[in-house]
Amino acid sequence: MITLIFTSFITIFISNLLMMISFIISKKSFLDREKCSPFECGFDPMCLARIPFSLHFFLITVIFLIFDVEITLIFPMIPTFKMVNFFIWYKTSFFFIIMLLIGTYHEWKQNMLNWIN
Repeated sequence: MITLIFTSFITIFISNLLMMISFIISKKSFLDREKCSPFECGFDPMCLARIPFSLHFFLITVIFLIFDVEITLIFPMIPTFKMVNFFIWYKTSFFFIIMLLIGTYHEWKQNMLNWIN
């Protein structure tokens, strides 16, 4: 028990020491004008580098990623069709697809799938 506590203490001490060293070494100057400006081949920037980001585009991207992950969860269902009980496979597949349809319907009712507001 003592060795476990000692090992934990040493581990926490070393990790905190490394974090403090990296914090001290990596001090950055936020006041330097050249470092804060965007890089365009050594020339002064022609336009503002921080353009506004469309929140609607971000939400569509998140929806796409969620459905992309769900499609990867559907793919293993096809080869397992012959290996498992049909009734259990059917209930699982039906439940999963109903959940996808409910999610799509909810996003449609919230007008998340419309590009123009």
